[in-house]
Amino acid sequence: MFTKKTRLLTMLILLLVIIGIVMVGSSSRVWAEAKFDNAHYFMEKQAMFALVGLFVMYAASRISLLKLRKQAKLLYWVCIGTLVLVLIPGLGVARNGSRSWFGVGSLLVQPSEFFKIAVIMYVSDFLAKRYRIKTFKRDLLFPGFLVAFGFGLILLQPDFGSGLVMVCSIVVIVLAADAPISYFVRVGMLGLIGLGGLIISAPYRLARITSFINPWKDPLGAGFQIIQSLFAIAPGGILGVGFDQSMQKHFYLPEPQTDFIFAIFAEEFGFLGSVLLIGLFVAVIYQGVKIAKGCHDPYLCYVAVGLTSLFAIQVMINLGVVVGLFPVTGITLPFISYGGSSLVVMMGSFGLLESIANEE
Repeated sequence: MFTKKTRLLTMLILLLVIIGIVMVGSSSRVWAEAKFDNAHYFMEKQAMFALVGLFVMYAASRISLLKLRKQAKLLYWVCIGTLVLVLIPGLGVARNGSRSWFGVGSLLVQPSEFFKIAVIMYVSDFLAKRYRIKTFKRDLLFPGFLVAFGFGLILLQPDFGSGLVMVCSIVVIVLAADAPISYFVRVGMLGLIGLGGLIISAPYRLARITSFINPWKDPLGAGFQIIQSLFAIAPGGILGVGFDQSMQKHFYLPEPQTDFIFAIFAEEFGFLGSVLLIGLFVAVIYQGVKIAKGCHDPYLCYVAVGLTSLFAIQVMINLGVVVGLFPVTGITLPFISYGGSSLVVMMGSFGLLESIANEE
């Protein structure tokens, strides 16, 4: 951290974290004052999470990934254990219909966030031991089992969004490992069939798909969030309505500091502000790709690809949901949305990315 190789990446991340704290404060002010009688409640907590994340990021940047590689299997199974324990009533905390957290009161930890990093490390270790992927059964069946096992446990919470991001990041790693495209066609067809089954089996997922196709069919139910999100973006225009001047955060957009915070940002800072923020995301992704390309060790390369894709896919899906390109999935915007586990783990993952750059 703060070395010559990673100085720009660190500055970009810190800038995004600061923007996130400010936007959490702006987007949640009305909601926090009504619910907690403290307009700065969420901003203060996000700032505290950011300080913890800064420490975690620094500690992660000092870790040798080549030494930590020996513990990849152990880390994976420990995280699997937490995914099992969080499903047990009394241990896991249920919130908004999902049992995805450990904690007491407002202090919550989401184990699926840690599992994403663990599965990236374990799959990267497995693939790095093979010079080239030759057969599906020998080289990809085991990584597929690792991903499917964790994905299944995450679906039981249920938290489809986190599971989807994790699966997509592993697919990118396998692509980087030069797997034949024919494998992805076959697996993709099976995946689409499975995805269709998952959507049909859960009424709330089916409602999200129908509301994505036509949100006005149920404007006060499944389509409410996306409609209010578009109502926030539209008045922003080129320059926005001004900082802290959003109307949609006045109880129109539910919990605007979380998944739909970009809608409030677009309303307050307009098209130009949104382009600048997306530009910062692209710059971070570019730095991650640059680090991955500079790796000579296959394991470090795969981990760098996985961590960068984890960030990039989460950004892409969140922005797509907010502007109506994707169905609502409940995925936060990295560094910007309110959430302790998401912020700390994402900062820690970039600490690991910086460690890779320094190690190489």
